[in-house]
Amino acid sequence: MPSGRVHNLINIAMYTGLAAGALYLTQQRSVVITPAQGLYFSLGYGVGTFLLSPDLDLAEGNVDSKRRWGPLGFLWVPYGVLFSHRGLSHTWILGPITRLLYLGLMVALLWGLVNALLPHQFTLPLLGPPRLDYQLLATKLGYPLLIGYYLSQWLHLMADGVRPDHGLKHSRRKMRGAARHFR
Repeated sequence: MPSGRVHNLINIAMYTGLAAGALYLTQQRSVVITPAQGLYFSLGYGVGTFLLSPDLDLAEGNVDSKRRWGPLGFLWVPYGVLFSHRGLSHTWILGPITRLLYLGLMVALLWGLVNALLPHQFTLPLLGPPRLDYQLLATKLGYPLLIGYYLSQWLHLMADGVRPDHGLKHSRRKMRGAARHFR
């Protein structure tokens, strides 16, 4: 299996090729990619490559992605305890979602802790409900962000030799074993 550094090099090489291809196709007017879409794709891809790597399930060890979190790297240790290496965290659809949900949970817990300790320091003024065009956000920015994130995750899994049906095979095997147990 590739090391963290090799995973990063694979992702960087692929990103470079994708960026060059996208630039060429945009100049040929074959594809329309706005600067915001390119930025959000790049942001999702970078976060997926460097901060939310599938190898965070090894967070008890010395993992590049955990180190990049700096002093907050300790927050990923429970994730490594919850998810066994190459288990659910290394599936093609649910694995990336587990990291996003875990990150959201950690942000919510930290925000709650900060507000409990310093209740009047971090309150936001009430400005009324935000007036956002949610369809624009989802289609123009959210999709490129998720596509970049998932693509970076999938490249990691491909380099590890994890097939898209990895989670299904593992689940079927467990179900067959459980069925034999109850016979």
